Amino acid sequence: MIRWITYCIIVAGLLSGCGKSQKLVDIGNEKQILHMANGDEISDLDPQATTGMPEWRVQLAVFEGLVARDPQTLKIVPAVAERWDVSEDGTKYRFYIRESAKWSNGDEITANDFVQSWRRSFLPALGNQYATSLYVVKNAQAFHEGKIDFTEVGVKAVEKRILDVELIAPTPYFLQLLAHHSAFAVHIPTIERFGAIDERGTKWTRPENFVGNGPFVPYEWIPTKYIAVKRNPYYWDAANTKLNEIKFYPIPKYTVEERMFRAGQLHITYYLPRDKLEYYKAKNDGVLRSFQNFATYFYRFNTTIKPLDDLRVRKALAYSVNRQQIVEYVTKFGQKPAYALTAPDPNSYVPEAKMPYDPDLARKLLAEAGFPDGKGFPKLTIAFNTNDEHRNVGMAIQQMWKKELGIEVGLENVEWKVFLDRERQLDYEIDRASWVGDYLDPFTFLEMFTTGNGNNKTGFTNAKYDQLIRASSLEADQVKRMGYFQEADKILVDEVPILPLYTYHWNRLVSNSVKNWYDNAVDYYSFKQIYLE
Repeated sequence: MIRWITYCIIVAGLLSGCGKSQKLVDIGNEKQILHMANGDEISDLDPQATTGMPEWRVQLAVFEGLVARDPQTLKIVPAVAERWDVSEDGTKYRFYIRESAKWSNGDEITANDFVQSWRRSFLPALGNQYATSLYVVKNAQAFHEGKIDFTEVGVKAVEKRILDVELIAPTPYFLQLLAHHSAFAVHIPTIERFGAIDERGTKWTRPENFVGNGPFVPYEWIPTKYIAVKRNPYYWDAANTKLNEIKFYPIPKYTVEERMFRAGQLHITYYLPRDKLEYYKAKNDGVLRSFQNFATYFYRFNTTIKPLDDLRVRKALAYSVNRQQIVEYVTKFGQKPAYALTAPDPNSYVPEAKMPYDPDLARKLLAEAGFPDGKGFPKLTIAFNTNDEHRNVGMAIQQMWKKELGIEVGLENVEWKVFLDRERQLDYEIDRASWVGDYLDPFTFLEMFTTGNGNNKTGFTNAKYDQLIRASSLEADQVKRMGYFQEADKILVDEVPILPLYTYHWNRLVSNSVKNWYDNAVDYYSFKQIYLE
């Protein structure tokens, strides 16, 4: 509550204290300073210790991987690596790092920076929730599990600026993975100045200490207000970076950011209140951006606690939710009902398995589990991070479970950082979740629920499921891979560690003065290309 009151005071000051000539957007256009809403307060800037979208957007400004994406086409383009070679069998990559690539303190970026950064990402104490994503690298899993020395892992600095990577099998999405923050390099000497290399939450990510390699570098971070980044003069492509600064504002209330946009205090909103959609459609002035995300909104069940350790209970909860009603009468924003985890992707993968809507069967299963008509069922709580949309969805499901099953559930609003910590520690009963695909392949969704995966966060484990995901990472035949994914999606539908609700349709506002901003399915942006006029 204190956080929200504080932010309201800040916003009120911006809205009332700025005359026409003082609008942040007008000043920003003149000085090339982009003002954008960014959802929740970020938890950290460490690319190997974060998973959220608010963190990801800032990381895109202050870090860069071996490769990047073209935000218009999502095709892979050179970044820190100016070029690369791939062996005929698709298992060996050689990356050539630019001579001009430097850290924001002027240090050269070397192949060994990536070797040591990837080593850090696999250190168990760091708790990198994306560590398993790089299991496609030879012997990475064995090192992560403490079975071998890192010298046996398939990533080598063969020369100062030449990096070799060997994979366990041809991996179609490998280059896409390298554009993700989990594969970014970090400045190890800076990290070691402020603590152990595998220690989370140290002061190395504070602006006064930070060393990165992106087109921008943070210079001010005022919690609950904004994080500000400025142009990095050491960035290899600084001559083509157009913005001078970006300010990212944590604004959990969509209504507030929309008012700030109308008042000329934001160039870009994070989202849009659904009751404003028709207004901006009718206005038709070019600021409304509407597009489909490669993303799914779902609930996690903590399968390690009673009564959620009972499959019949999880099925009863899942089968009594009417997703069509949620997207038609609650979200009302272009979302589509999701009956399985994996969102339909641009490469035409669509899950065949579907979680049914069957209240009669749900009541039968709940009775079999010992709770006829909901009698004796403990009051569970749905946790969600601060957001009106999450609350509205929670209230709808709360009502459905009361009506169809006769059970009471509570709703708990949790601040973002606390929410993430509790989720990681399985300190919840049911919680709100979402997943935006990190790359255009079903693996980005399904790998999440393998045993021990840092993003699993449900306690779910299934040997057959693990085998299918492992097989998909080794299989070169795409038809067979898609078959493995279909089987894996079905296991999640049958075992119900999660409750898929809908796939995302995103709506945001972007000022007409913002140029080279391209919305896309995976929420990837090239901040160095953006400019204001």
